[in-house]
Amino acid sequence: MADDFEDQEGPPEAAGIGVQLKAAREERGLTLEQVAAETRIPQRHLQTIEAGDFSALPARTYAVGFSRTYAKAVGLDDKVVADQVRAELDAQEAGPRHRVPGFEPGDPARVPSRALGWLMLLAVVLVLAGLFVVFRPYFSPAADLPSLVEQQEAEQAEAAAQQRGAATPAARAAAASGPVVFTALDEAWVRFYTPEGTVAEMLMARGDSYTLPANATGVMLRTGRPDALQITVGGRRLPRLAEEEQVVSDVPVTAQALLQRGRRPAARAPAASPTT
Repeated sequence: MADDFEDQEGPPEAAGIGVQLKAAREERGLTLEQVAAETRIPQRHLQTIEAGDFSALPARTYAVGFSRTYAKAVGLDDKVVADQVRAELDAQEAGPRHRVPGFEPGDPARVPSRALGWLMLLAVVLVLAGLFVVFRPYFSPAADLPSLVEQQEAEQAEAAAQQRGAATPAARAAAASGPVVFTALDEAWVRFYTPEGTVAEMLMARGDSYTLPANATGVMLRTGRPDALQITVGGRRLPRLAEEEQVVSDVPVTAQALLQRGRRPAARAPAASPTT
């Protein structure tokens, strides 16, 4: 009987990555409250991770990100932990599916992919546009005659735009100065990084703020809650990166990139009356 019980018990790793994280925490003598204070991850999410119920977290990104941060706090390899979390998520999300005999859902030989459907639609639109351009002169020959007035107005508008563009770089450089501050309107996990590595990674609670380092260049952002981040550059409030919850990645967040993103076309000034 004892041998049967030992065979059924198995190694600790068989219970899942959550058990390994909990064991590493207890080995270091840490409580959940201490880990939550260090990682800024809510204690309820830590309990969910230790239970291995990753599908109960807000999103897949949160499950992987929280687990990696937890692994670093207890001295485990965060990349290995992330891979195991993804594997357990895949197993939890698989579930039983109803299949029709003789037909496999998602079979590329029988069901066209969504990308292929959009590609076919785009091809049809391009063909229709080409036919319209080719046969348009047969239905409205006069439409191809250029308008001298419109051409003159276009040339004047282009010249004015070139004059305005000469002063734009200096004004844009002046506006790009000032600290870049991110303020959380709700709970949001964020990661600031460059091609060289991570600048900062954290779970921001409502009201938390993070100021981008002044000497940081080429910084990008990844988050699952772009709608919960209020951005200011030099005290100037800019539009949020998105209006709804979604995963965004590789978003440039330097002052110049954010100002360029949030720039709106200025109203055209009235023409000055000629002086005598």
